[in-house]
Amino acid sequence: MSKLVDLSHPIAEGMPVYPGFPEPRIGAHLTHRQSRPHYGDQAEFHVSLYQMVGSLGSYLDSPFHRYPHGQDLSRIPLERVTDLPGVVIDARQVSGRALGPELLRRVRIRERAVLFRTDWSQRWGIDTYWEPAPFLSAELCRHLLSRGALLVGVDFWNVDDTADLSRPAHTSLLAEGVLIAENLTNLAALPPSGFRLHAAPLAIRGGASVPLRAYAIVP
Repeated sequence: MSKLVDLSHPIAEGMPVYPGFPEPRIGAHLTHRQSRPHYGDQAEFHVSLYQMVGSLGSYLDSPFHRYPHGQDLSRIPLERVTDLPGVVIDARQVSGRALGPELLRRVRIRERAVLFRTDWSQRWGIDTYWEPAPFLSAELCRHLLSRGALLVGVDFWNVDDTADLSRPAHTSLLAEGVLIAENLTNLAALPPSGFRLHAAPLAIRGGASVPLRAYAIVP
């Protein structure tokens, strides 16, 4: 029997947000009470209204996030984000912040979603989450590309060293159409391989990034 594993942080007012970004606002276009006259007082519905940045919670970056002429969210093929064979790379014992290509030794990643587990997600909800975190080195990204990874996910807040304004990880991965999922959580509940990842975004024309309800199916 298969098990479902939720890999996403919930969206809520007051939630952690990328430093400098606005917090989400979750309200109503119509409340239950306000809607009743529309239905002759025979029914009522809450019509939600959301205001938020796309890079919020656990989210997916499309190539358009980095490149003006890259694929936006609406143009991402479903086969690139659903039912992907996945692998978890255990990076908890890495010394220093940069994750290197040695983590990929003896791991098959071609045509797979590659998720990096550092357990940084345990800091979610406290200020230290936004301290300088692990990141994917340029050399690691070159190996991910040359070995055919389809999607890269991390349980920390940026695949890049945010002190490097050239953003080499985003730049190289998105240039080749390798999608990026950031701020994932609960990777400890996944086996090293053998699971299927689902991380389909909303098909938003002109959308660059969007929060995800990413999950895995574990046999």
